[in-house]
Amino acid sequence: MKTKINTMANEAKPRINVITLGCSKNIHDSEVLMGQLRANRMNVIHEADTLRQDDIIVINTCGFIDNAKQESIDTILQYSELKEQGKISKVIVIGCLSERYKPELEAEIKNVDSYFGTNDLPDLLSSIGADYKYELIGERLLTTPSHFAYFKIAEGCNRPCSFCAIPLMRGKHVSKPIEDLVKEAKYLAKNGTKELILIAQDLTYYGLDLYSKRNLADLLRKLSDVDGIEWIRLQYAYPSGFPMDILDVMNERSNICNYLDMPLQHISDSMLGSMRRGITRQKTIDLVHAIRDKVPDIALRTTLICGYPGETEKDFEEMKEWITETRFDRLGCFTYSHEEKTHAYEFHDDVPEKLKQDRVETIMGIQQEISFDKNQDKVGRIYKVLIDKKEGNYLIGRTEYDSPEVDNEVLIDSRISYASPGSFVKVKIDRAEDFDLYGQIVKI
Repeated sequence: MKTKINTMANEAKPRINVITLGCSKNIHDSEVLMGQLRANRMNVIHEADTLRQDDIIVINTCGFIDNAKQESIDTILQYSELKEQGKISKVIVIGCLSERYKPELEAEIKNVDSYFGTNDLPDLLSSIGADYKYELIGERLLTTPSHFAYFKIAEGCNRPCSFCAIPLMRGKHVSKPIEDLVKEAKYLAKNGTKELILIAQDLTYYGLDLYSKRNLADLLRKLSDVDGIEWIRLQYAYPSGFPMDILDVMNERSNICNYLDMPLQHISDSMLGSMRRGITRQKTIDLVHAIRDKVPDIALRTTLICGYPGETEKDFEEMKEWITETRFDRLGCFTYSHEEKTHAYEFHDDVPEKLKQDRVETIMGIQQEISFDKNQDKVGRIYKVLIDKKEGNYLIGRTEYDSPEVDNEVLIDSRISYASPGSFVKVKIDRAEDFDLYGQIVKI
């Protein structure tokens, strides 16, 4: 459930109602947009439960894969119809879908007031009578609970992955300077943020454009020194050219979580080559072993693609065996989406949709068993847990090995013991299921 944000300088002013679709990068971008609107003393709310006739709807879209594109189009159509009915005043579209398909959208959905791309925030603000405040660094309006924040360290991507449309929508990799990121982290910490979830299209490329070297390790040390930041989590690391020195920092600093999200996509050499991943099966296996050797307590998350063009039964069996042997702590799996203007669009999308889905379900079935076994090993142990929210009779939290929304949760009976959302507690695990842990708060 996303947090509803409402910042109003004057009830008489039109209200800017921001709708966010897609990934954590979009969440971050919407928060920056809302921070700019607040600095302009404008009424702004995130995903209002009720609409007003003077609402200006800003839809931050996703254009990554078919399902996400369809959700974005359906949302645009929904609010366009509400505008036709006089229930809202304007509809503005921004984000990846608008960046990628602006001419087509303008031709097909004509009653949208304006379409803007991913880097058009100053133009969007100007269109509604606001100025872009260049002096704002980190001053955004969080839509997550205030104790954690998605922390974008770079924009765009230079990788040539054949299936991915991100460079078409986000452009080339651009790192944010370390000093700006530290200022942003200090601002967030001052306002109650305890966990930074580092995101980018490719974290491990960080710094090459600014400092002529992979500089994620230096950034981690600087962020680790910020008072009030108790957890720093790494998401979206690329395997080719992986900077092993970040693992040294992970071992050095207690507030850097033993957690790494590294999408590997496949293991078959034929698939990795066609995907243009810049890595082989053996190098992938060696990298996973090297990471686990260096940080034995690390939780590794990966994502995989099933049904990429030319994926044979042999390729899929190879993936199954590898997943069974490697025993990732966390894993997501998706069907291949045939995306225009990507390199793989030249190939025949020859794996039937049902077979793609069957393969995904098979992989997730294997992972469910692995997750159950790994969770059973946690029973009887005590973990530091960050409480995210209360739902019904349960407090819901996470260990350092779990990211919000996508990973395991720890459930605590609030009738027995209570802690405020945003607080850290010690929890002894009493029982475990496939993807959930149950426990009680203990005093140490």
